[in-house]
Amino acid sequence: MRIQPLLRILLAAATATVPAVGLAPHPAQAAPADCATTTPATVAGYLDTAMPRLLSEHRVPGAVVSVVSSGQTVFAKGYGVADTARGTPFDASGTLVQVGSVTKLFTWTAVMQQVEAGRLDLHADVNRYLKGFQLPATFPEPVTLLDLMDHTAGFEDSTIGSYARTAADVPPLRDYLASHVPARIRPPGQISAYSNYGAGLAGYIVAQVSGEPYDEYVRRHLLDPLGMSRSTVSQPVPAALAGDLAQSYDSDADPPAPIPLRYDNTPPDGALSTTAMDMANFMTAELDGGRYGDASILSAAGMAQMHERSFAADPRLDGYAHGFMEKVVDGHRVLMHDGGEEGFRSAVMLVPGCGLGVFLSMNGTGGDDAAGEFTDGFFGRFAPPSAVSDPVSDTGPTARDPLTVAAPRAGFYLPTRHNQSSVEKLTNLLGALRLTVATDGTVHFGGKAWVSQGGGVYRTPDGTGRLVFLAAPDGRRYLATDGPAYELVPAAATAPTNLLVLLGIAVAALSALVLPAAWVLRRLRRRAARATTVWRTARGLAAGSALAGLGFLGALFATLTGNTDDFLYRVPTSFALLLAVPVVGLAAAAVATALTVGGWRGSGAGVAARVHQVVLLLGLAAFTWFGWQWNLIGWQYH
Repeated sequence: MRIQPLLRILLAAATATVPAVGLAPHPAQAAPADCATTTPATVAGYLDTAMPRLLSEHRVPGAVVSVVSSGQTVFAKGYGVADTARGTPFDASGTLVQVGSVTKLFTWTAVMQQVEAGRLDLHADVNRYLKGFQLPATFPEPVTLLDLMDHTAGFEDSTIGSYARTAADVPPLRDYLASHVPARIRPPGQISAYSNYGAGLAGYIVAQVSGEPYDEYVRRHLLDPLGMSRSTVSQPVPAALAGDLAQSYDSDADPPAPIPLRYDNTPPDGALSTTAMDMANFMTAELDGGRYGDASILSAAGMAQMHERSFAADPRLDGYAHGFMEKVVDGHRVLMHDGGEEGFRSAVMLVPGCGLGVFLSMNGTGGDDAAGEFTDGFFGRFAPPSAVSDPVSDTGPTARDPLTVAAPRAGFYLPTRHNQSSVEKLTNLLGALRLTVATDGTVHFGGKAWVSQGGGVYRTPDGTGRLVFLAAPDGRRYLATDGPAYELVPAAATAPTNLLVLLGIAVAALSALVLPAAWVLRRLRRRAARATTVWRTARGLAAGSALAGLGFLGALFATLTGNTDDFLYRVPTSFALLLAVPVVGLAAAAVATALTVGGWRGSGAGVAARVHQVVLLLGLAAFTWFGWQWNLIGWQYH
C-alpha cells in the first residue's frame, strides 16, 4: 500500500491548478507563431531519444505519446512497460491509461454541445438544472455553468470520501453531489479555485437535460463520433478493455510499487480511460473546428467559442478558455489540461496557431517532473520561440466584478483551492506560503524573487512567471499568477500564530503532571489535603482535560503523518472515535471552569495552586480556540 499522508494528499490537491507539465508562462496574447516542421520522422527522431532518458531518470516504468499536426496523426508510440509484473509493453493503440482531470475536457465539450442544442445557457443559474437538491444562496450572485468551466464558482475543496474502493461502492452521481455540496466561500466569478465538484456538477447537468446517463452520453456524442472505440468513462472499465489497462506505480519505491486501482465518485471530473491513438482523434477535432472525418462534435462556431478566453484574474495573466487552461509559451497560445489519477500523469496540449497537438501519459509518480522536462523539450523543438517577444496584452473577460490592482502586502497566502468548513481545513496550516516585501520593492514568494514591471505586474528575473496583487470589492486580497491564485489569510490562521497557541497548550498540559506528583508527595509525608472537595475535583478535571487535549493533538499528528489512504474513501472509524476526545474533554473543562469559579472562595487552596489552575484553564481555552478554528470540535465532515 502506498503511503500517502493526508497532508501530502491535500497540499498536492491545493496546487493542482498548476499544470504538471512545466509550461513556462509568457504574456497572455499570442504573437504570430513560428512553427517547426512536424513530420513522423522529425518527431520520432526527437522522442525516441528523449523518452527513454526521461523514463530512466525519473523511475517511470512507461509512457505513451501521440502527436497531431495539420489534421493528421503524425506520431503515436509507447515507451517502456505498461505492467512490470507481466512485462507488457506500452502500445499507443492498445494500452489504456487513466487520464484523470483530462476527462474534464470531454465534460466541458458536452456542455458546449448542449448549449448549441439550446438546452443549456452558460450564464444561467445552475440551480435551474438541478433536481432534488440546490446550491445554497450564500451570495446574491448565482453560480453559472461558465463559473463551473472557469473554476470560479467559489466552492471550497474537499478530498475526504472522493473515491471508492470498488465500482459497486460508487454512489449514483446525483446522490453523491447532493450529499457533498461544498460550502460557497467566496462570490462566484471573483477568482479561480480549481474544483472537481464543479466538473461533476456540470456532467450531472448534461445528463439531466439530455436524458442520458453521463457515461452513455459521452460514448454516444463524443467517443463514438470521434472513433475513440478504446475509450470509456464507465466504471469499471468494460471487460473488453479492462485487460489492456496500464498499471500505475509509485516511483519513490524501489523498485516502483503498483498503486491500487480506485474509482472516482464524480466520474465527469476524472473517469476517462483512453489510448494515445484515441486522444489523437480528440485533438484533431479540437484543432479542426470540431470535425473528425465525416463526424462533428461541435460546429466550427461552437468550437471557436470554446477556445476563446473566458476568464482571467487579470487580463495580463494566463487564464481559462471554457474549461481549457490557457497559456502563452514563447509567443504561442497553448490550450491545455493535465490530469493525475493514482500514479498516472497525463496532459493534452494544443497549439492552435501551429495546428499542433500532443498527448502524453506516464504511469509513474515520477511523471510529475518528467512531464515538465518533456514539455520544455518538445515545445522548444516543435514550437520554438516566436520572433515577437513582447505581445500585446489580452483584453478578454476577467472577474465578474473586476478586481482592483493593489500594492503588495506582506503576510501568508493560501491557495484559493482549500477547505473551510470541515476537518480538512487543518491542512491549510501548512498550505499557506509566506510573502515578504524588501525595501527595494522586490517581492519574495514561493522561493522566488519577483520584480515590479510597472502597472502592478511582477515578474521573476528569468521571465518564467508573473503575478499581480488584487483587491476584491468585499475586502479580500488576492495574489494571482499564471497558474493558481492565492488569498491573504488573517494572522489567526497562520502557522506562526498557531504554533504559539500549540506551545501554550503543551506547556499548560505538561504542567498538569504536577498534580499527581504533589499527591504522591503529600501521601509520603502523610499530610491531609487542605483544599475542599469541590476545588480538588475542579483541579482534577482541568488537569485531566488538559492532558487529554495534548494526547489528542499527538494522536492527530500521528494520524496525519501516517498512512491515510483510507481518507480518500471515507473517514476511518478510528479517526471518528478520536474526534470524540475534544467533545468529552471540553465538556469536562466546562465543568472544571464552573467548579473553579464557584469554589474559588473558601477553597483552601494556596496562591500557587490558584495560579496553576488559571494556567490550566487558559491552556484549555487555547485548546478550545484551536479546535474551533480548525473544525476539530465535533464531527465536521461529509
